[in-house]
Amino acid sequence: MSLLWATRGRTWGFSFLRTAGHADPLPAYEDAFCGLDEQPETCRRSGHRVALRLVDPEGRTDQSGRTIVHEFVLEGTMAQGVETTDDGRERIWPLVSAEYETVYGSPTGPPAGA
Repeated sequence: MSLLWATRGRTWGFSFLRTAGHADPLPAYEDAFCGLDEQPETCRRSGHRVALRLVDPEGRTDQSGRTIVHEFVLEGTMAQGVETTDDGRERIWPLVSAEYETVYGSPTGPPAGA
C-alpha cells in the first residue's frame, strides 16, 4: 500500500504531505504525472500505479484565489479500484480529508510524512 500526496495550502506552496516512503518523492511524482500538466483533474493508470489529480472537494483556494489541487500517486492495494477521478474522490479523499483540514490554514507547510 503506497500513497504519495502533493498539494498546497492557503499560504504555503507545493509540498509533499505524504512521501510513500521515498527519501526524495519528486522523481516518482514527476514520472507519474508526466504529460498531464494541462488537465485540472485526471486519473491515469500505468501498470500497478495510478496518477490521480483532484480539485479540492471543499472548493478551497490559496491566498491568491487559486483553486487547490491534490495530486496522488497510488501503488499496490491503494491503487486497486481507482480507475476514475470519481473513484479517487470516493476512495482516497476520505483517507486524507481530516489531515488536510488541520494543515490547510497553517502558516507553513507541514513536514512530509510517510
